[in-house]
Amino acid sequence: MYVCSCFGITEDQVKQHAENGACTPRQIASACKAGTDCGGCVRRIQALLGRGACPRRELIDQRAPALLRLDDAA
Repeated sequence: MYVCSCFGITEDQVKQHAENGACTPRQIASACKAGTDCGGCVRRIQALLGRGACPRRELIDQRAPALLRLDDAA
């Protein structure tokens, strides 16, 4: 099902971007432009993200670091 008709973005595409780390509507917009034209899809994107589409959401809710520190990654 289409979420953003302005740019032809589907629910599955939003979920894929969330799995890749885009956990806010702004990050989804940066990834695929959804929500940047008429804005009519922003609430739908928020709803999708609020339903666990973001695998890092649980870590964020627990206030755990969602990303490794640069020192740890090297």
